[in-house]
Amino acid sequence: MVVAGKIFRLAEDLPTSEIKSSLSEYHVEETFEEGEYHFPIMKEVTSIRAEGRGIRGLYSHDFISRVYHRGQVIPQPRTVEAVIDFQLAPSGTFLTVLEKKRRANFIATQLSRVIYARSDAILEARISPETLREFHAKNPQETKIIFFDNVDIPNIDKLSLYGTDLIDTKLFEDYSKHGDPWYIVYRSKPTGLLVGLTRNCSVTAFSLRDKDKFLEYVHKEVLPLIMKKTKT
Repeated sequence: MVVAGKIFRLAEDLPTSEIKSSLSEYHVEETFEEGEYHFPIMKEVTSIRAEGRGIRGLYSHDFISRVYHRGQVIPQPRTVEAVIDFQLAPSGTFLTVLEKKRRANFIATQLSRVIYARSDAILEARISPETLREFHAKNPQETKIIFFDNVDIPNIDKLSLYGTDLIDTKLFEDYSKHGDPWYIVYRSKPTGLLVGLTRNCSVTAFSLRDKDKFLEYVHKEVLPLIMKKTKT
């Protein structure tokens, strides 16, 4: 089992009471009609509750997929659900969407429209290359994989290293001179979780089912890395 999520930052801070009010009022319902098929199609946020210094809820939207059956293409309703988590921090407000990158991006844009009435108010969070390099250097023995981007060697876009004690290898030293760490897979000392983390804040926890534990990990270990990037 894998739990994946992506972290975003709110361009304009709002009190959690305003965020909660906007999300609580969000319910859009339409009807899909095609021949003999009629389905309610909804978008909404439910199960909103206070959590830590923020709020947590469940975003859902319906869509129509089509399946082939005995010479017919039949429309069928599907529902996407994702836990959403807004957390206040000294440097701003962050949103974690528990979904893989593409779907998380879509949901973040929808929530931006709900809360701010525009699509560009919830932005991709970032970790600086320097911060990610320092994070790895504090626990080099537990890093399993590193990918580098921004490589200055002609015709090479990315470099990668696999294995233990990567910081002690000559290759790590050489790769660090030619590129920036983009993605690392490491074992967290405080939690024991095996985690993949990118600079644009996609987070994957391997062999984990508990979404609350995943978010607790994000709050304690990942958000502080983003704070270094977003402080002014």
